[in-house]
Amino acid sequence: MSSRPSISVFFPAYNDAGTIPGMVLTALLTLRRIADDYEIIVVNDGSQDHTPQLLEELASRYPEVRVIHHLKNAGYGGALRTGIAQSRKELIFYTDGDAQYDVRELEKLLPLLTDDVDMVNGFKVSRSDPLYRSLLGTSYRLLTKLFFGIRLRDIDCDFRLMRRSIFDKISLRSNSGTICVEMVKKIEASGFKIREIPVHHFYRSYGKSQYFTFRRLLRTVIDLSKLWHELFISQPPFPAKVVRDPELLASKTIRVVKRNNGA
Repeated sequence: MSSRPSISVFFPAYNDAGTIPGMVLTALLTLRRIADDYEIIVVNDGSQDHTPQLLEELASRYPEVRVIHHLKNAGYGGALRTGIAQSRKELIFYTDGDAQYDVRELEKLLPLLTDDVDMVNGFKVSRSDPLYRSLLGTSYRLLTKLFFGIRLRDIDCDFRLMRRSIFDKISLRSNSGTICVEMVKKIEASGFKIREIPVHHFYRSYGKSQYFTFRRLLRTVIDLSKLWHELFISQPPFPAKVVRDPELLASKTIRVVKRNNGA
């Protein structure tokens, strides 16, 4: 990009007390180097550890930090939809709050977002996960490519820099982890240009994934089936609506922590 952009960075967080403070502070330092107008949003998706208290402390100390609390767990998709809807700047970047990606590598993505590019997506140099998770991840990528026609190399690499204007043309509905398939498929099908770049992936140092359980995997299969039917059978072509998620934002299950300047 030819000038320093305005950018919203957001993190979905669930029981990430051991990692999310460091991610927020690292994001602050990174954004100070690359942007003049920026904000950091953390969507606390009903965490049951001390994530909420840590986030409120950060929001009280740093005016650039805003925290949205889901009083009940809304699912990964619900957290992403809230983060996107709450983002106010020209660009949106997000990654997960478990620190398996290095926020500083946002600096690698930004130069690739030239005027003719709408999204820059990372792909993992190598996956720092147990073998069974790597195998499940590979299977997931192959299945989404086969059944959804996804062209993106690494669908489950949640390290994405996007133009906010994308979401003036597509809407998102998924509440589970299938939101990544829904989002990428709709972005690809709408003709937006995507670039990809290798990024590092690290071992999870705190907590454990909520995704790789039998119950969650079964839920994923069901949700993917519903999504496939919605995208290819019930409502083709893909819907084009402004995604500001008024229903979710108006819900009593969300509480927004005000910044320390009263904004």
